[in-house]
Amino acid sequence: MRRPVFSFRPNFEHPGHRRAWELLQGVPEGQKNTFLVQAILQYEDTGRLERMIRQAIREELKSVQVCQTEETEERQGGIPVQMLDFLSSMEDVM
Repeated sequence: MRRPVFSFRPNFEHPGHRRAWELLQGVPEGQKNTFLVQAILQYEDTGRLERMIRQAIREELKSVQVCQTEETEERQGGIPVQMLDFLSSMEDVM
């Protein structure tokens, strides 16, 4: 069975391509395939982890009632109003 061939032709006008090329040039000869495989798998794992975290946050936010009252704003040891605003905005995003 013939091995597939991959060709990487960076466009140096794009900073991301330039940076990727620089990183790839720093990898010792004979290790570039391993480097690329690890980079691709890590990218996929990061995406999967991000999706799992987002799902867990969504599920937790469903069970949390976020409301703002004068008592909440005045309470010293309570949750800061900014934090409640942030959590409330997360409900809209997710």
